[in-house]
Amino acid sequence: MASSSANIVGVHYKVGKKIGEGSFGIIFEGINIFNNQQVAIKFEPRKCDAPQLRDEYRSYRILNNSKGIPKAYFFGQEGVHNILIIDLLGPSLEDLFDWCNRKFSVKTVIQVAKQMISRVEEIHEHNLIYRDIKPDNFLIGKPGTPEANQIYVVDFGMAKQYRDPKSKVHIPYRDKKALSGTARYMSINTHLGTEQLRRDDLESLGHVFMYFLRGALPWQGLKAPTNKQKYEKIGLKKQTTSINDLCYGYPIQFAQYLTYVRNLKFDETPDYNYLIGLMDKAMSSIGLEEDAHYDWMDLNNGRGWDAALNKKANLHGYGNPHPPQQRQQRQQAQHSPFQNPQSSNNRNSSSSKLVQYQKNVKKTRSKSLSIGNYNSIPQDAGGQFNPYNGPQAYRNGNHQQSGMIPVRDDGDLHSDTSSFNERRKNRSCLSRIFCCI
Repeated sequence: MASSSANIVGVHYKVGKKIGEGSFGIIFEGINIFNNQQVAIKFEPRKCDAPQLRDEYRSYRILNNSKGIPKAYFFGQEGVHNILIIDLLGPSLEDLFDWCNRKFSVKTVIQVAKQMISRVEEIHEHNLIYRDIKPDNFLIGKPGTPEANQIYVVDFGMAKQYRDPKSKVHIPYRDKKALSGTARYMSINTHLGTEQLRRDDLESLGHVFMYFLRGALPWQGLKAPTNKQKYEKIGLKKQTTSINDLCYGYPIQFAQYLTYVRNLKFDETPDYNYLIGLMDKAMSSIGLEEDAHYDWMDLNNGRGWDAALNKKANLHGYGNPHPPQQRQQRQQAQHSPFQNPQSSNNRNSSSSKLVQYQKNVKKTRSKSLSIGNYNSIPQDAGGQFNPYNGPQAYRNGNHQQSGMIPVRDDGDLHSDTSSFNERRKNRSCLSRIFCCI
């Protein structure tokens, strides 16, 4: 370490308290000793199985000055660690979701969705796909700043170049790919082993939107003897859960969103403006206007979120949402840059409620409910759900009438977050991400 007594790294950054940890390292708060700028400092052991900070740093360089992307100030080695220094931001959307009792209002989800779609579009415009969409990797800005409620994307360790930056030649179609990402949110095609592309990032976003609206997804809490079997069950549940069922009770535009992105061709360029337009239509359908007010701003009697007042943060920030397993914790303790690591507690799951949830679905599905003045979801002549007529129809005003899918009570269904963190299987492609730099 450059100065163990003062905890100085990267020449002029002083390391402070720990603010997060994950399977691949620890994140500390820090400060630039010359200008007092607050930063986040990520540590990973140099001898870990799948180092990712170098790749992440290169992604930040590619995305430099992009809206909603933190600035990277330093990457280098300190003793037995690689370190990456980036902007210090606020809590993750997962933490805010917890503090809001694991349910966001439709209005908040719509406003969040528009920002998230725009961030992913920006990443795609820079020839990268993200490949690990989840609420833990989207953070808001620092409190007390104009960007306090601006959404940022962090943790680009799984990012991959999907086309040549100059020629724009697309990577070829491949199947039988090793799974990468977070099982809860990954696309159906990813479960099937298809090469991930822009459409998969956007489908994962759609799953995140429904997670925020519903409080949980139907494939949470599934049990299996092994992780491989569990991931297979999650993939099967996604395939057998219709968009109609998944979006039951919420503005039809969320169903249209998922239908559109799931029908994109392998190398097709998504119509991001159409997707953002769907969110505008959803806002109109509930009779509200976008005002940049979010549910977490109402916490603590309107004072907003406060980690000191709300329940303890999950230490999920900066893209490390999953507390390491015991073996990994011991390894981190051996390589810890400081002697104060504290493991965050795993969130308790309530997967036993899945059976009751399915029973409730059958009961409520038999009822024809209406919400306020909204019509139930339109159907085609055969009685089948048909939420999407395409972007051109949308622009021409030939889209289906806005409506609400009848609501159902899915109970207080929580679950563990299942993630594919076995990244060493994917290092061969990660090592080629930035070959053009």
